[in-house]
Amino acid sequence: MGILSYAVAGGGFAVIGAWESLDSSNLDPNPSSPGAQMRASPPKSVGSSSIPVAILSYLFIANSIFSFFSSINSRDRVGSMIQLQILAVAVLFLVYAILTYLVNSKKSVFVTLPSSITTLVLLFGFVEEFLMFYLQKKDVSGIENRYYDLMLVPIAICVFSTVFELKSDASTHRFAKLGRGIGLILQGTWFLQMGISFFTGLITNNCTFHEKSRGNFTIKCKGHGDYHRAKAIATLQFNCHLALMVVLATALFSVVANKKGYLPEDHSKYRPLGAEMENLSTFTLDSDEEDEIREERNVAKEAGLNGISSHD
Repeated sequence: MGILSYAVAGGGFAVIGAWESLDSSNLDPNPSSPGAQMRASPPKSVGSSSIPVAILSYLFIANSIFSFFSSINSRDRVGSMIQLQILAVAVLFLVYAILTYLVNSKKSVFVTLPSSITTLVLLFGFVEEFLMFYLQKKDVSGIENRYYDLMLVPIAICVFSTVFELKSDASTHRFAKLGRGIGLILQGTWFLQMGISFFTGLITNNCTFHEKSRGNFTIKCKGHGDYHRAKAIATLQFNCHLALMVVLATALFSVVANKKGYLPEDHSKYRPLGAEMENLSTFTLDSDEEDEIREERNVAKEAGLNGISSHD
């Protein structure tokens, strides 16, 4: 496949994820009228990313077909089966993109379909992608399997976010899209990392690249220690990507939560801590002065009762 294929895949996933994340901030959690609620409905917002999804799916399909015939010419049965799996996933995402575009077209007969249909197709696509990376163990000694296992994390984020979207209402729908967008961005950055690590020799020392056919390759290390060191480097790289996504998710969550005053009643309950401490210190001083005045009055009264006071 080459670093170019991984770069295009990573860039496409990152663009779609950024689109989903930014689009989630445009949803109105509290529509004031039924007309506004229809304008901010989930299908329209999801359909906005259907064109880039379709383009990326077409690129995956074209690359898989080309790699499939390359595997046949090389008599590589494993490589041809891998390309068929990728082709099936890409076709499913293409169906999702076409269906969402038709649903959001006002002149289409598909406009009457519920939005949950397109979300369900998207969920099937992510589940199939998860199974593809989970079961792709063509060489158990290859270090690329560690990278594929770590890819399951962002795919799982997309799966859970899509399930949450199926069960969410208008007020929480934006956070489901935000979670899926973060998962797609993490997929994109990890695709870029895999392309750099696999095809530029930056994975680790004493590990070599072996290609059987286009799309079917493995990376083997000489010794047991080199293998574990390569796995540790892959985990460290993924932790760096994950930390970047945590920072990005925090920033996007703040934008989404505050753009249209999400839960504004919580801000009215806030009181500065410094003002409370000032009031508390003032109250303590006033209370001490009042106690001293009361003690002086009590002493004067007791002295008057005992006949010690001055005679007029």
